[in-house]
Amino acid sequence: MQKIIVSEPVNERIDKYLSDITDYSRSLILKMLKEECILVNDNVVKASYKVKENDEIKIIKEYTEDIDLVPEDIPLDIVFEDENVILVNKPSGMVVHPGNGNSNHTLVNALLFHTKNLSLGSDTLRPGIVHRIDKDTSGLILVAKNNKAHEILAEDFKNKKVKRKYIALVKGILDYNHITIDAPIGRDKIERKKMAVTDVNSKDAITHVTVLKRFKKYTLIECELETGRTHQIRVHLAYIGHPIYNDPVYQKDKTSDFGQFLHSSEITFVEPITKENLHFKVPLPKDFQDFLDTLD
Repeated sequence: MQKIIVSEPVNERIDKYLSDITDYSRSLILKMLKEECILVNDNVVKASYKVKENDEIKIIKEYTEDIDLVPEDIPLDIVFEDENVILVNKPSGMVVHPGNGNSNHTLVNALLFHTKNLSLGSDTLRPGIVHRIDKDTSGLILVAKNNKAHEILAEDFKNKKVKRKYIALVKGILDYNHITIDAPIGRDKIERKKMAVTDVNSKDAITHVTVLKRFKKYTLIECELETGRTHQIRVHLAYIGHPIYNDPVYQKDKTSDFGQFLHSSEITFVEPITKENLHFKVPLPKDFQDFLDTLD
């Protein structure tokens, strides 16, 4: 169940409000309201209901558009694979799994072509998917090939046993070699599809940052997550005044199709069945590295 507390004054139809702050389309929200899968203050409401401050909205059943999962012959950069897990180096621009608005050409579609062995997970549209990275974030993502591996990995992520490091290029010069950003993250009050540092309906978020190299107008950094909030690195770096270069959401300059210069570069985990300690590191994408090579 998803719970949303309306924390600011608002006076708009619930179908419009929810389509702005969730990944559900307005037509799907209408269907969910009709089937009484959305409650306001524990009451069934119509689509014409006007949302008010302090309303508690519950989405009591997750819905998706009708999507057929189709295997697609999309090349995969597989870093490691055994009978239990697959470690993929995902390119920037690839969505991890199908959902509302993205029915194909995802990592899941590619995985289904690659293997018939993927865990079922908790969502039929996310076979094998234990964790996610943003569409325009490149790098390492871990996939489960059976339900037992999925269960163990999910617990390891929850208990912070899986360690991940990211490389990012940010705008401006960071003064300190090491900083820790400890700032809670929740929905942006104005642009509801964005996240923001806020004390309203937020969750703790901690990011450790180490400077790798300073350029004239940019800084190359390494980030390690202590928590895993949506857009956490992007939000935290924008919050301290150093947004990630080319980020189409959290900085205002014109961007290219490549998206934010953020790369999941390293992962350390325990193989869920064999219990082998594993560590992998992958280089930066070509577009990322080529841009670094132009800097001084």
